[in-house]
Amino acid sequence: MPESSDRPPTGTVNPTDRTTLRRKKERGTYDKAVLDAVLDEGLLCHVGFSVDGSSFVMPMAYARIGEMLYLHGATGNRMVRVLADGAEVCVTVTLLDALVLARSAFHHSMNYRCVMLFGVATRVDDDDEKYRASIALLDHIAPGRSADARPPSPEELRAVLMVRLPITEWSAKVRTGGPIDEPEDMGKPIWAGQIPVSIVTGAAVPDGPPLPGPDEPSYVRAYPARGARPGTGASVPSPPGTTAPGG
Repeated sequence: MPESSDRPPTGTVNPTDRTTLRRKKERGTYDKAVLDAVLDEGLLCHVGFSVDGSSFVMPMAYARIGEMLYLHGATGNRMVRVLADGAEVCVTVTLLDALVLARSAFHHSMNYRCVMLFGVATRVDDDDEKYRASIALLDHIAPGRSADARPPSPEELRAVLMVRLPITEWSAKVRTGGPIDEPEDMGKPIWAGQIPVSIVTGAAVPDGPPLPGPDEPSYVRAYPARGARPGTGASVPSPPGTTAPGG
C-alpha cells in the first residue's frame, strides 16, 4: 500500500508518463473539477490517432456522461470505425479565454484552459447506452434541447457509430492573468493587457415558416454563455501559479 502522502488529493489523479507536464508545469493541474468544467463548457474536441502509418486529427462533437466521453459518427465513416476498433487516441479540448499583449514580442501569450485525454476507444453496442449518449450529445450542444426534439428512432441509432473513451488518463493546463514583461520594459510607452475572448452567439434564425406551437425556447432566445466573463479571461477557478515569464 502506498503511503498517504503518495495518494492524490480527493478529486485529482496521479500523472502518467504521457500526462506529466514538463514545460510550464506550474500551469498544470490534475484537479478533476477543472477537467469536467472544460469538457462541459467546450463544444468541439480534436481526436488524434494513427492508422496505417499515417496520423490523423479529427474535429468531433462530444459529450461527457460521468467518467465517460462519447464520440459519434456515421457507420460508414472509416475514421470513426478505426476508433471503434480500439485505436489508441488522444483527445484535446481547448478554450481560449484571452489574447495577452505584452510590451515585448517575446512575452505575448494567450489565456486558455486545455485538457488532454489518452486512452483506447471502444464501440458502444448497447442500444440503451447509445440512446443515452445521443441525448447527452444533444443537450451538450443546447441544454434542454432533448426535451423538445424528436428522439432518435431505432433506425437512426443503427446509422450512428458511437464510441466511448474512459476518462482515466488526462491532464489539464491553464493560463490566466496579464503579461509577464521584463523589468526594463515596464516603463516603455507600449500598451499591454488582455483582450478577453469568448463564444458569442447571434440572433437565432428560424427554419421555415412559423408553425402553431411553442414559442422560441429559452435556450435559443438566450443561449447559455460559453466562455470568459468580460474582463476576467477565465470562467472557472484556476490552479495557483498559472502565469510565468516567457508568455
